[in-house]
Amino acid sequence: MNRLGEKSLKTLEYYEILDRLAAQAASEAAKEKCRALRPLDDHEQAQVWLDQTTDAKNRMIRQGSPGFGGIRAVGAILLRADRGGTLNPRELLDVASLLQTARRALVYDAEQEEKTSLTPIFGLLTGNRALEEAITTAIVSEEEIADGASPELLSIRRELRRISGKVRETLNRLIAGERSKYLQETIVTQRNGRFVVPVKAEHRGDIPGLVHDTSSTGATVFVEPQQVVEINNQIKVLEGREEAEIERILAELSAEVSMHRSAIEQDYDALTTLDFIFARAKLSFEMNAAPPVLAAGASRCRLLRARHPLLDKDKAVPIDIAIGGEYDTLVITGPNTGGKTVSLKTLGLLSLMAASGLHIPANEQSEIGLFEHVYADIGDEQSIEQSLSTFSAHMKTIVSIMDCCGQGDLVLFDELGAGTDPVEGAALAVAVIGYARQMGACVAATTHYAELKTFALTTDGVENASCEFNVQSLQPTYRLLTGIPGKSNAFAIAARLGLQPTIIERAKEQVSTEDARFEDVLAELERERRRIEQMKEEAQKMRAAAQSERDRMRAERDAAEARADKLLEGARSQADRILKDARMTAETVFDELEDMKKKAQKDTAGQNLAAAKAALRGVITQTENEQRRGIQKRVIEADEQRPVKKGDRVRLINVGGVLADVLAPADKSGSVQVQAGPMKMTVKENELRIVEEQAPVKKPVQPRRDAPKRELNIRSAESEVDVRGMSAQEALFEVDNFLSRALMAGLPSVTVIHGKGTGVLRGAVQQHLRSNKRVKSVRSGVYGEGEQGVTIVELR
Repeated sequence: MNRLGEKSLKTLEYYEILDRLAAQAASEAAKEKCRALRPLDDHEQAQVWLDQTTDAKNRMIRQGSPGFGGIRAVGAILLRADRGGTLNPRELLDVASLLQTARRALVYDAEQEEKTSLTPIFGLLTGNRALEEAITTAIVSEEEIADGASPELLSIRRELRRISGKVRETLNRLIAGERSKYLQETIVTQRNGRFVVPVKAEHRGDIPGLVHDTSSTGATVFVEPQQVVEINNQIKVLEGREEAEIERILAELSAEVSMHRSAIEQDYDALTTLDFIFARAKLSFEMNAAPPVLAAGASRCRLLRARHPLLDKDKAVPIDIAIGGEYDTLVITGPNTGGKTVSLKTLGLLSLMAASGLHIPANEQSEIGLFEHVYADIGDEQSIEQSLSTFSAHMKTIVSIMDCCGQGDLVLFDELGAGTDPVEGAALAVAVIGYARQMGACVAATTHYAELKTFALTTDGVENASCEFNVQSLQPTYRLLTGIPGKSNAFAIAARLGLQPTIIERAKEQVSTEDARFEDVLAELERERRRIEQMKEEAQKMRAAAQSERDRMRAERDAAEARADKLLEGARSQADRILKDARMTAETVFDELEDMKKKAQKDTAGQNLAAAKAALRGVITQTENEQRRGIQKRVIEADEQRPVKKGDRVRLINVGGVLADVLAPADKSGSVQVQAGPMKMTVKENELRIVEEQAPVKKPVQPRRDAPKRELNIRSAESEVDVRGMSAQEALFEVDNFLSRALMAGLPSVTVIHGKGTGVLRGAVQQHLRSNKRVKSVRSGVYGEGEQGVTIVELR
């Protein structure tokens, strides 16, 4: 980026944004990446950066932020290890901290199932649990190596503790004996790593041994008694062995680090990149920002409800501003302190942020097309040191911009042409804008000149905009109004502040008739705009009221549907319970019929048995169909019905509501003999409900020996059932219902569709089917049948 571009970044406060971004990063390397961030002019790469920021933000919403506090700069450490150097404990702990951070990042990524733009970066992480634990197990802190770092070190330290205890024991006996009177204090201390006792200087000869030190006053000498000299020598030898073993352990760990240098460097690069990306996501949260839409192949910008990111987000007034679509030049007018400069900076800074992969504080429907360069001339450029006036300083910058600007650039001018004669300044401003447009750049400029307002009104591709000002309160509203030139409001403000009317009238007389007429037109436009704004507000209120009423009606409808669903669910549950009872009874009857079949010897008995089975299956099928259609029929409550008698038509409530005829009234035990189709059974009277009185008793059907055998309609039952998406319990219940229908229809085999998935549902279904004695065999599908996604069931 050229010097003018860097100056424009500073003018637009881009570097302040980078400082806030760096504050969100955990590692120094990521902070450096943040400060080195620059806008891109490559749409594809900018979109990648923006997607990374968005994906990181979404991950943080679901999982929180991964921890990057353990990232340590290990470049120099790895280089020294690779050259054969021995790393110190601090350096090894830095490597372990980095590996631990990589391992935790891998665990964090494992919680994300679908792939995102961050997946390739997380995929670069390897971690090294073995090396990490080898370091952290051996090294307790920068100053301490663990006893368990090696068996040899543990043995040496045990011996050291034993001998040190022996020394102390010997010296304790000395200071507790007769010679204690020669001691300055009855304590054991160390000098030069050897155990000594403090002896009064005048009694130096009373305790034979080696003198290692003298107090500052000379009154005390520190003597190593003769009886512990040899023991202290042993301690020194052990300490030497300990130091050598520690050096060996560190050298071994350093060699292990060198062996995995490439993987550790890759982890470091991936972690710092992720730290940088998640810093962008954290900044998005802090600014309450959103990703804009990057427009490909066009240099344009349309910001909706945009805020300057360095202003208080709770106080800043959002603006809508656009350039590069229907018009390539925007002339912003209005009174001082009205927000013109902030609008200009917001346009430039948010364009730079989006090109840098950062979210912007604007509506997510905002659209930004990347500009090749963004040049800005904003602020007071006066320089006493260089003997430049404000106008000269501005012109120097403008000259540089005119030399550099071209197709696809965005040029921002604040108070263009100010600081000199108004007529010449206005003419110069029009010429500068015209030249920049001719070079293909988009231009946004603030001004007070009426000539530029006229220029915008009469030139294609140039649009007026103004910062709204409330004359009544003498306060700017900071709203940007596109399409309407602004008034200076100088006379109104002066009158509001109390300037004498005669002075104001004289001032108005100095204004040319043409300028006055132009100001009147602007005033009329302002009145018309306010009237439209008022109408718009009323329309919005009416729309909000209509929306509220519609929401209320929808809520009432939803509540009614919920009540209906609840009632229907209750009815279904009751029907399911009745059907379950019917199936249990049917299974019992089937078992009894099987026993009858085994005992039967004649064809007539076999035919009766088949007819009974078919009738019972038909009854169950009928019950099931009624349950599926939600048919409900009233029955007489037990406490309201009379005692049953022969010939009554009744419903068996414990057998799925099967209809039957009473063959004989209840006996003393309350049992009633009934006939349901060809089957006779005995049930309790309280299990019957009268549904039809005085029905003629039907004689049991006795099939003729020569009657043709009845064939079941196999086509009436489906040959497959789909239980995908159900829980195991729901699926097994549905499979049982399906098998019953298939058995009734006499199907030889059926198919259960459960999908492949994890295999849990397939296993539950197949295990359940194998335990059903009506099932002959169970197998998974083969190629062409659905393979592992289906189960083929052969029925008996």
